Amino acid sequence: MDFTEVMSELERLGTEQNRRVYLRHGATEPLFGVSFAHVNALAKRIKRDHGLAEALWATGNADARTLAAAIADPARFTQGTLDAWLDGLRSPLLIDLFVKHIALKTPFAREAMERWTASDDEWIGRAGWTLVGALAAEEPSLPDSVFEDRLSAIEASIHRAKNRAREAMNSALIGIGARNEPLRGAALTAARRIGKVAIDNGDTGYKTPDATAQIQKLWATRRPAAAPAKPARTPAAKPRKAARRG
Repeated sequence: MDFTEVMSELERLGTEQNRRVYLRHGATEPLFGVSFAHVNALAKRIKRDHGLAEALWATGNADARTLAAAIADPARFTQGTLDAWLDGLRSPLLIDLFVKHIALKTPFAREAMERWTASDDEWIGRAGWTLVGALAAEEPSLPDSVFEDRLSAIEASIHRAKNRAREAMNSALIGIGARNEPLRGAALTAARRIGKVAIDNGDTGYKTPDATAQIQKLWATRRPAAAPAKPARTPAAKPRKAARRG
């Protein structure tokens, strides 16, 4: 599919009901209101097409950018182009997709995380803290010290962070707590010291999860590792009867 065909298809698939829902959840204009199911189906048809992704992203249309994030090639990004795509984003949904599909899969994800979490900008900060949670879940090679540092930063600044960055910090806290046993304990300690985190979710009915309760719930639902199978017991050999002498 070329650019014109894709934009026409997105416009055809959009609905006013979806537009209203997405706008309530922080999406920005312009947008057609295309369901995620339809975007995902288009992405499967198109597969990887970085040139098309760049053209779609340049439109500024939220639906086109959602599709662009799914078909872009993370290997084609530099730190500069990654920052350029993030620049100006004001939609929490789109920022989270951008992190999941692109930033997380670049070789400089950790550097981006460190730069973005240090930003005072609400939206860049959101991207950084969303990336923290994604790395905690998806990058087992990172040492625990990376996330221990993030826990200290969350505890020190979450209550004064801007709303959408604060929401992502709370999610990152949960993600770190779900990573492994040592970080579970450290995250629970931090969450208890932090206490209730107030986040304005607008007219959505969404309730921000309590980090302590959510971490405990995640661990409670994990199945314990299966016990190693016991080796089969070999029956003891019966003593042989002494030969009878004639």
